[in-house]
Amino acid sequence: MKPVVGMVIRNKMQKSVVVAVDRLFYHKVYNRYVTRTSKFMAHDEHNQCNLGDRVKLEPTRPLSKRKHWIVVDILKQYKIYQPPGMEVSKTQDLSTGEGKI
Repeated sequence: MKPVVGMVIRNKMQKSVVVAVDRLFYHKVYNRYVTRTSKFMAHDEHNQCNLGDRVKLEPTRPLSKRKHWIVVDILKQYKIYQPPGMEVSKTQDLSTGEGKI
């Protein structure tokens, strides 16, 4: 198998991410191009991947029941827009948006 490029769609596990890989192929009956998406679990040793990141995966030996890929490189990191003046202080509670007393 050859390396694939995809987007991280889930990273809530320790040292693991789920990556969606899109492929485009020509459908002879419909006479047009069709997109299909495959989801792969991949090993992320240092927990560096975040949601929306473009990553490169390479096949490896089976690491668990569903994990046969390893994250080789983060090609593009997803940037979350924060308007100016919206910095989160260390004493601010993220769930309610209120400061701690």
